[in-house]
Amino acid sequence: MKILVTGAAGFIGFHLTKRLLSEGYQVVGMDNINDYYDINLKYARLEKLGFRRDNVSDNIEVVSETNPSGSFIKLKLEDGNGMADLFNKHNFTAVCNLGAQAGVRYSIENPLAYVNSNIIGFTNILEQSRLHSVGHLVYASSSSVYGLNSKMPFSPHDAVNHPVSFYAATKKSNELMAHAYSKLYNLPTTGLRFFTVYGAWGRPDMSPMLFADAIMNDRPIKVFNHGNMGRDFTYIDDIIEGVVKVIKSPSKPSSTWNSEVPDPASSCVPYRIYNIGSSSPVKLLDYIETMESALGKKAIKELLPMQPGDVLNTSSDMSDLENDFGYKPSMSLTEGLKIFADWYKEYYNFSHPF
Repeated sequence: MKILVTGAAGFIGFHLTKRLLSEGYQVVGMDNINDYYDINLKYARLEKLGFRRDNVSDNIEVVSETNPSGSFIKLKLEDGNGMADLFNKHNFTAVCNLGAQAGVRYSIENPLAYVNSNIIGFTNILEQSRLHSVGHLVYASSSSVYGLNSKMPFSPHDAVNHPVSFYAATKKSNELMAHAYSKLYNLPTTGLRFFTVYGAWGRPDMSPMLFADAIMNDRPIKVFNHGNMGRDFTYIDDIIEGVVKVIKSPSKPSSTWNSEVPDPASSCVPYRIYNIGSSSPVKLLDYIETMESALGKKAIKELLPMQPGDVLNTSSDMSDLENDFGYKPSMSLTEGLKIFADWYKEYYNFSHPF
């Protein structure tokens, strides 16, 4: 198999590329390396994959210096000509689209960035996958699509029509766009609704890095809704295990799908939606306490009200992924945060302001 991984310089994309290369797959990584967060971290991830920073330049594909089965190209999803050239050059068996403009709150400030990457860019992925008969398109959706839904745990079989952020709206749009291509062109597509993912090499705008940075630098951590929130945390290695299983198994039409009572998670065409999380939500204050223990230092807490675009709780119904792929996360929060904290203190020399 030859697999395209977009967002390869990102948190999940980096770990997925590393895992696929270790299993002997041919992998082309792609990323625009934008400055939404520290590009030095993105380049450091790429260097771990064998791509030196001084070798990376726009629209030029380079081969990994540590694994000849891997290559990388700096390219924007919304660059239609560049995407066409990339797909013309390679015969991809599968595509895993993890590239997107991330962040809930940033979408309030800069919605057009999400249109360019998450809508126009995803259209390019769909169109090139169609034109080149890609065997399976797997793409990142998000737990944020559940929006105003309050029934717990969140189930992919429930309707998700009330997003509370523009980011979530673009992710829901991706699911609808994918279904149209599955129906029109018989393109197998699978959307993965990621919940809160954490671990080594994580994103600086996510709570593990934000909290670790504040704690180690003696700054208050912002605890929204006064800590009365819950999150479905999943360690990165568990997430990657699930993603790899999904990539290897193209979606198929559901034999039980009924158009009179349509199931949002499946279809009469090769289309599926799965949650990917842990099904074990953690209270925010308990999470902070575990982080304090992992870092060996107490946090200064700044209790704040709920912020726009956020949701009170997340909890994933993982029964579909477990039944179809045997997926079951095994990393405890205590162990996972200890691994993360050890990496953080080594990478940032115990203290680093982002």
